[in-house]
Amino acid sequence: MGAFISRFWFMLFPAKEYKIVVVGLDNAGKTTTLYKLHLGEVVTTHPTVGSNVEELVYKNIRFEVWDLGGQERLRTSWATYYRGTHAVIAVIDSTDRARITIMKDELFRLLGHEDLQQAVVLVFANKQDLKDAMTPVEITDALSLHSIKNHDWHIQACSALTGDGLYDGLGWIAQQVTGKATS
Repeated sequence: MGAFISRFWFMLFPAKEYKIVVVGLDNAGKTTTLYKLHLGEVVTTHPTVGSNVEELVYKNIRFEVWDLGGQERLRTSWATYYRGTHAVIAVIDSTDRARITIMKDELFRLLGHEDLQQAVVLVFANKQDLKDAMTPVEITDALSLHSIKNHDWHIQACSALTGDGLYDGLGWIAQQVTGKATS
């Protein structure tokens, strides 16, 4: 019954739809983040080979969310998903100090792509529930986020396992992209 009412509601009041790509290094928590937002629970995940895609509805806004595999050999294919993207979510493993510069390089590479010129950027500082996690300020400095001048960006502390901070980040994206949808 609830599904019927939901469909009827969206027929009367269509939701705006926006595309989000979720990027990050392997083991950062991208898939866990996607399914925590989509299903409201933690699911057992395996390394993503290729991509996962799900639709999230947040305050009458539909997001088509593409979770892209983060292994080194897969990162070169990220650009094939960029067309029509309104927002990029970069998921950072806040405990992975050894590879933060690799993610910085990947982030700046993708920000230079022509299909992302209008995209906003959300950085999820994931795994904040773990001991020795870098703070959002440390991650901001390590990624040189303040040097990003052509994109609106925000960093959000979160834990994909507990869900803390995830909807705060999604809310920021919703505010940023409202009114920029293509039909």
